Amino acid sequence: MKCETCGNDYDKAFEITVGGARHVFDSFACAIHALAPACAHCGVKIIGHGLEAGDRFYCCAHCARHDGEVALKDRAEASDGRGRATATAAH
Repeated sequence: MKCETCGNDYDKAFEITVGGARHVFDSFACAIHALAPACAHCGVKIIGHGLEAGDRFYCCAHCARHDGEVALKDRAEASDGRGRATATAAH
């Protein structure tokens, strides 16, 4: 099968179906390049969970803040085991 990103015809290519559309890739790198959302601020491909604000995706809260999204955080506030939130590190 032929990779839709790089064109390599590879016997170990694989298929991914997204929203009913079939895609063929020869590597995870090509699949990420084609399918992963890009950060609305810096453009990096978001491989992990990322952050969402409206219809925009961000790789981190730092990038979101550059676009005026102040409510997003890189991690949830952790509990100290007694129901109280502990401080989180700034990015």
